[in-house]
Parts: sequence; structure tokens; C-alpha cells
Amino acid sequence: MLKKLILSTALTGAMIGAALAQGTPTGGSALSGGMPQQIAQQKPDQFLATKFTGTDVIGTDDKKIGDVSDILFDQNGKIEAYVISVGGLLGVGAKEVAFAPSAFTVVKAQNGGYDKLKLSMSADQLKSAANFERYSPPRATTGAGSPAGSPARPAGTPGSTNR
Repeated sequence: MLKKLILSTALTGAMIGAALAQGTPTGGSALSGGMPQQIAQQKPDQFLATKFTGTDVIGTDDKKIGDVSDILFDQNGKIEAYVISVGGLLGVGAKEVAFAPSAFTVVKAQNGGYDKLKLSMSADQLKSAANFERYSPPRATTGAGSPAGSPARPAGTPGSTNR
């Protein structure tokens, strides 16, 4: 639960930052007198990221095949994909796959339940889908070839290359 709260908070902050940056009028910044566009209320056809994080994803047979573990969006705030956690038990052994929002249909809740996202794939098709790989920035290294932050070994010590 705490993980979902932290993830939702981070996503909301990033999306608000992107929305504020997008709302700045051309030719000026918010600091130079232009006012960023403020959104005062959610419209019925708009969704919040917090609504979809943790949402069940159902397949062609209307059975649960996973849930939304993350939302991928670009630097302008446009949602690129919903990342779906598939298989595993309580998150252990699960894999992640990602699909564009257009691949999903929102299934409205009935009898006070929660909305779901429907994907036109079966659980078996999802298991064979390519894993979603999260970006991992390259690690910085020093000119000596040791990773940044790790101490250089003096000449003549085990593991050093200058003997």
C-alpha cells in the first residue's frame, strides 16, 4: 500500500510539473509575467494516474490477467503506456509488459465496484509478450576505469593494475 502511495505521489508530482510547463504561454515564462494555465477541476472524460495504478486488467475472457503497476509518460506529460504486472504471487515472480493506452478499453464498474481496463489478449498471450525493460542510466566512471564513487587502489595493492 505504501509503495502505491509513494508511486502515486511521484506520478502526480511529475504530471503536475509537466502540466505547468505545458501551460506556460509561448514567448514568456511564468516568471516574466505570463501565467501558467491552471486546471481547477477534473472533467468526466479525464482520468487521474492514481485511479489506474493498481487497477485490474482483464483479458478476452473477462478474467483478471494482471494489474497496472506503473504508467509511462514522456517529458511533455503524454501517457505512452500502461505497465502491467503479469503472473507471480503477490508481486513475486511477476513480469511487466507495457501497452499503449489505445490498446485498452475502460470497463465501467457495476454495483459499486471499481473500473477495470480490458486488453484484447489472453493470460497466455501476455505471458509470452516481451518484458518491459525500465531505463537504467549508464553508470559514470572515472578516467581510471573504476566506477565513480569507488576509491582508486594504490599501486602495489591487490587488484591494482599499476605494479
